[in-house]
Amino acid sequence: MFWGFSLLETIFPILFFMAFSLVLGIFILSLVRGIQTYRKNNAAPVLTVQCRVVDKRMEVSHRMDGDALPHSFVRYYATFQVESGDRLEFAMEGRDYGQLAQGDLGRLTFQGTRYLGFRRSS
Repeated sequence: MFWGFSLLETIFPILFFMAFSLVLGIFILSLVRGIQTYRKNNAAPVLTVQCRVVDKRMEVSHRMDGDALPHSFVRYYATFQVESGDRLEFAMEGRDYGQLAQGDLGRLTFQGTRYLGFRRSS
């Protein structure tokens, strides 16, 4: 001990403040990036292009809550190839994902990075 203080009593508040600041900083950064993406998408024009569905994928994540029951979360993505050969991948809801099939031809409507819809050509 040094003048009645242990090393833990001296270092713990500093480490706690640093950890709290890091978590708060990550949260604020994520929030700012989300707002920037939202604004950028709103400022982008709504485009409709001819394309083909070239790939579909799901991203599954698992989490245990306090009640020790596992929860699964699924994110759905589809990749479209436009006439120029460029490929665009969009996140979408499960109902939209389920209606797409690899190789489908149609018209993709999107705004920035936001998927708005796909109409299959007959």
